[in-house]
Amino acid sequence: MLTSSPPTGGKVVLFYPPYDGPPLGAPLSLLSLAGTLREANFNVVLIDAAIEPDYLDQIAEHTDALLLGISVLTGPMIGGAIQAAKHVKKYAPNVTVVFGGWHPTLCPESTLREPYVDIVVRGQGELTIVELAAALANHQPLDFIHGISWKKNGRLIENFERRVQPVDTFAPPAFDLTNFDAYERATGKRELAYATSIGCPYACNYCTDMVVYKRRFNAYTAEHVVSELTGLVRQYRITNVALLDSNFPVDLRRAIAIAQGIRDSGVKFTWTFQASTDFICRMSQDEVQLLADSGVSYMGFGTESTSKTVLKMMNKRHQEVDEMYETARKASLARIRVTFNLILGYPGETEEDRLITFRTMSDIGRQFPNVRFSPNIFTPYPGIPIWPQLREMGVVEPQTLEEWMSMPLGANLLPWLRGRELARLDRMLAYFLLLNQVRRRSGSSLLQKVTRLAISEPIRWRLNASLFSFPWELWLSQLSEHLVKRRSLVTGQELPTAESANAC
Repeated sequence: MLTSSPPTGGKVVLFYPPYDGPPLGAPLSLLSLAGTLREANFNVVLIDAAIEPDYLDQIAEHTDALLLGISVLTGPMIGGAIQAAKHVKKYAPNVTVVFGGWHPTLCPESTLREPYVDIVVRGQGELTIVELAAALANHQPLDFIHGISWKKNGRLIENFERRVQPVDTFAPPAFDLTNFDAYERATGKRELAYATSIGCPYACNYCTDMVVYKRRFNAYTAEHVVSELTGLVRQYRITNVALLDSNFPVDLRRAIAIAQGIRDSGVKFTWTFQASTDFICRMSQDEVQLLADSGVSYMGFGTESTSKTVLKMMNKRHQEVDEMYETARKASLARIRVTFNLILGYPGETEEDRLITFRTMSDIGRQFPNVRFSPNIFTPYPGIPIWPQLREMGVVEPQTLEEWMSMPLGANLLPWLRGRELARLDRMLAYFLLLNQVRRRSGSSLLQKVTRLAISEPIRWRLNASLFSFPWELWLSQLSEHLVKRRSLVTGQELPTAESANAC
């Protein structure tokens, strides 16, 4: 727990609930809110469950706070948010509980219906949280604060939407409130989560980004990014920076200028980002090499499928299969690691569509050893454009926070993917993952080469012939292989599967 210096406006506590996977450093969403709050003379307390195991006790210490702000993502993270909110209502009922972040923005009504939630902040929260804290401090009405939903005499009220503001108009995130030593103890790494932009211009039918940011790319200048980022790396001895941008190289000239500025600064650190393959394909090989020379060690791509039919249903008209090959090739030459994300079970997808994806991706993995894969069952997140179609197909939309809590990435809520269909997909997926892991086994002895060949060739034949009975290769692999089913698109690190996440 870290607290800013005592100002005059009152105290605001910001809480980040526990979540799956290792932390990338202090949550940038809270640091951004802390920056604008502190500029407005509020005292800010940050509590991150990733490094504060007794977070409930720490929250209860601040009975004098104006509000407790909780940032929430859809899925298991909701559990910790509910626990904290109920704890506050029990021990400090005078503290206003505010939910913000992706899930409350997409589901404000069902979030606000809960008795332990007083206010929901929708969308970009930097200005909203300041106006809200000021109104609470001065006992002023909430009627004219844009971007909030709240309760008045038992009624749920939704104020006007707040327009998205340019990110460079806000106070900088309060990075100085981060306990970098504590995060390093928790992960063994000195990392920083950072964003150079928000928003993506594409309109993929399964993506919540377009719902929140309306396809607008909202970015800092290259000069600002280079100056701030290299300064933070120097000041806090950062070794790796994970960019949280939805699609970092949307403005190619800006992306290249950032890479060149970092390289020319002489400040050494690695950095990672997410992108779409079409933007990397528009870069020359020299420009991709510039990324590597500046410290880029990893890129994550939402490739999702190689079936033209499925890509069209996803509204990914910008995604071409040949661009996947070209991206893998350019990254391989620059020695940059890559993960291709896959979405399986998308509404309308057939087994032949899946086989096309597995065969194509297996070929990419065979040609380019720098490529890894992260396959996921399609997850119907709140607010995505295809919910009307999903309801018609029998998907039951969660109605409460507790119901949304059971929807981690990859959780299967799809009525068309059950029984034999699901079992067959699971086996196909296991073969696909095994094939791409076996190819990367170290060792060059004759026995090791023969072993790799003895497993990989039968699997290749199975994928081509669509025959998956009597899976002796899978039985044999269980003796020595741990199949990595999910990877972070931000860092490439292995993540818990939906099954293990539900077990936690």
